[in-house]
Amino acid sequence: MSSLAADHPIDFGRDFCRNFSVASTRSWLVTNGIGGFASGTVAGVLTRRYHGLLIAALKPPLGRTLLVAKFDENATYEERDYPLAANQWRSGLTLPTGYNYLDHFYLDGAIPVWEYMCADAILEKRIWMQQGANTTYIRYHLRRASLPLTLRVKTLVNYRDYHGNTQAGNWQMQVEAVAHGLRITAYPGATPTYLLSDKGEATAKHEWYRGFHLAVEAERGLDAAEDHLYAGEFTVTLQPGEAITVVASTDAAANLDGAAALAAQKAHEEQLIAQAYPSGPAPIKQLILAADQFVVSRPSPVDPQGRSIIAGYPWFGDWGRDTMIALPGLTLTTGRPAVAASILRTFARFVDQGMLPNRFPDAGEQPEYNTSDATLWYIEAIHAYYAATGDDQFLGELFPVLQTIIEAHQRGTRYQIHVDPNDGLLYAGEAGVQLTWMDVKIGDWVVTPRTGKAVELNALWYNALQRMAEFAQLLGKPADAYLSAAGQAKAGFQRFWDPQLAYCYDVIDTPEHKPDDALRPNQLLAVSLPHSPLTNEQQCAIVDICTRRLLTPHGLRSLARDHRGYAPSYGGSPLQRDSAYHQGTVWAWLIGPFVSAHLRVYRDPAAARSYLLPLLRHLTDHGLGSISEIFDAEPPFIPHGCFAQAWSVAEVLRAWHACDEAEEALRKGAW
Repeated sequence: MSSLAADHPIDFGRDFCRNFSVASTRSWLVTNGIGGFASGTVAGVLTRRYHGLLIAALKPPLGRTLLVAKFDENATYEERDYPLAANQWRSGLTLPTGYNYLDHFYLDGAIPVWEYMCADAILEKRIWMQQGANTTYIRYHLRRASLPLTLRVKTLVNYRDYHGNTQAGNWQMQVEAVAHGLRITAYPGATPTYLLSDKGEATAKHEWYRGFHLAVEAERGLDAAEDHLYAGEFTVTLQPGEAITVVASTDAAANLDGAAALAAQKAHEEQLIAQAYPSGPAPIKQLILAADQFVVSRPSPVDPQGRSIIAGYPWFGDWGRDTMIALPGLTLTTGRPAVAASILRTFARFVDQGMLPNRFPDAGEQPEYNTSDATLWYIEAIHAYYAATGDDQFLGELFPVLQTIIEAHQRGTRYQIHVDPNDGLLYAGEAGVQLTWMDVKIGDWVVTPRTGKAVELNALWYNALQRMAEFAQLLGKPADAYLSAAGQAKAGFQRFWDPQLAYCYDVIDTPEHKPDDALRPNQLLAVSLPHSPLTNEQQCAIVDICTRRLLTPHGLRSLARDHRGYAPSYGGSPLQRDSAYHQGTVWAWLIGPFVSAHLRVYRDPAAARSYLLPLLRHLTDHGLGSISEIFDAEPPFIPHGCFAQAWSVAEVLRAWHACDEAEEALRKGAW
């Protein structure tokens, strides 16, 4: 039998599992390390276009394509049928309602486990993916029974971009029997999907199930109806204690030994915990496993072993800014410096005109370079790697790239990004372009344009110049030019401070020639980054006002409540959601800079750590075992956006580690 709830941070009994309004809003996630994933709900219904058993990365880490939507199971035990599946339909009906037989759900590490009760029988289902392959395992184990149980598994497939939606019409796929199962070819030239099993009888079908209702897509104001193809089924009679594994894969020769595949996945997870935090609390161990889900391969002709970071599931790819912010928490605090080095090398090859790409488009177009801060985060990520490893060779390898970055910013690069010689501050932006992390654009409307000198951009610029001076000194190279530029930027940074407001302007030298005095959390970076351009008194004032007016249990509001543009909730149509995205909506990743700033000002690790605890409790809400992207700005702080966000997970891990280090320093009297 499964372990007791105390062994699993994510563990639900029958009261939860049979409450459809709750169980249908909790998403599970498993990944394969190359950009592919599987996801669904505890209740078993599809509520998102991004739910599926096999969303394959056909061009790793992108080219993600929904190949297998779901399995619908039916058990027959003691001559009674138990429909274990659940589906919502466009008609408004929910049929069948298999969650009524669901007695227990938990995460065993990162593996979702369902336990269905059929009279005295317990049928367990587990789902995981093979690392490095577009292969999903679905394993059924008759853990307890007094008689045999017959299981029939209907397979529902598709073939579309994971952002898309299928209205099948007369689409005819090719479904054919092969050894151990079925092969489905959506159209000539499409990558075949293989549905294979270690036992049981496979029967080919071809019947479109039309009108699945996707509740979350309806809430998001998007097309909420979809069709999936019933391509075939597997039938097996299980004896008590017996198991069957069904594999969904793009590999015709996928390993069908479910027990061995499960052992390999468990060993992978155990290694992640062992090298990171073997004695840590259970929620932190869960986040270590979540951190691994974002690390993916990005092979190239130059480096077939290149790595990157997926910004968030279920819909983001790898983004430069998100990658560099998330890198320390996802890789260094988890004991994986080699992964960090690979990511940093991978992105070094994409530096162009002193800039990192903001994103790599899903369709494989050229990278987009519309970000003013990703490159400055890159410099800080390199320092974090060096601090963890002391790798002088690596630092020497990338230092010339960093020199070109600084020179390009001083000389001027895209989108008017340049250093103002009068104050040493960095200016960025032009009409119709969104360059900072507050980057929503709706048509031609940039919701938070922030053209001018943004506060966090210049905090990053000052910090980067100080880091470059440190790097130069470590490598025996001249550092005076960097120190001089840093000194000018530090003096110029005082232009952000408003003594009447007792906090920093968000943007100065705007096109309107009026500083933006909106209270936003961006100024926290001028306190949280290791090199701060502010006085101690200014740092304390910023932490205090952000605590009072921006802090929530799940992160910081992106705008103070008293601003005329404040949006208390995030929801509705794409226009409504995008308009609220940075106008009050709470961002979980900002808890990291807040905790670092609080530590710096108050030197109280226990108090700083307390701000992280609500997000650890959030692991049972929305994306199970992970941390969401955003939340409503007002109680009850409903989670929204990606249900698993890289920098949210990363910044909680990094901040937790920083509190550990601060406590150790206090014990040793070294702080």
